[in-house]
Amino acid sequence: MQRRDFFKQLGTVAAVTAVAPAMSFAADAKKTKGPNDFSYQQAVEVITGGKPVVVSSKVELKVPEIAENGAVVPVTVTVDSPMTDSDYVKAIHIFATKNGNTRCIDVFLTPDNGKAMFATRIKLGQTQEVAALVELSDGTFLSAAQSVKVTIGGCG
Repeated sequence: MQRRDFFKQLGTVAAVTAVAPAMSFAADAKKTKGPNDFSYQQAVEVITGGKPVVVSSKVELKVPEIAENGAVVPVTVTVDSPMTDSDYVKAIHIFATKNGNTRCIDVFLTPDNGKAMFATRIKLGQTQEVAALVELSDGTFLSAAQSVKVTIGGCG
């Protein structure tokens, strides 16, 4: 009788040992994407709602051509806009086109800001393009982009 119980327990332990690691790997495989995991094109589509985006010289994007440290890349966006109550920059969106989360930052402005300008630092995982998408008060969208070569580091 004890021998039979021993083999029953041995079989149970063997089954659990064989199945448990497979369940663990299955949980890792089901890892879902975060709410901000969009490709660059999908993120632009979400923001613009399908409206056309015009590449414009009114948007000045300053980013270094070569970033020695991808973890801290300075970005400055300036938009030529009168910033009056009827004509102003509503939002500036900055993207890193090849990062896992392409949306780096969204800045919302009002005419009270006086000047449509924003500066920050972003992380780049690899050599890629940095893009600025500008939403105007009349509902149109302007953009500018520049390629940045990352030599060391990054966020990956």
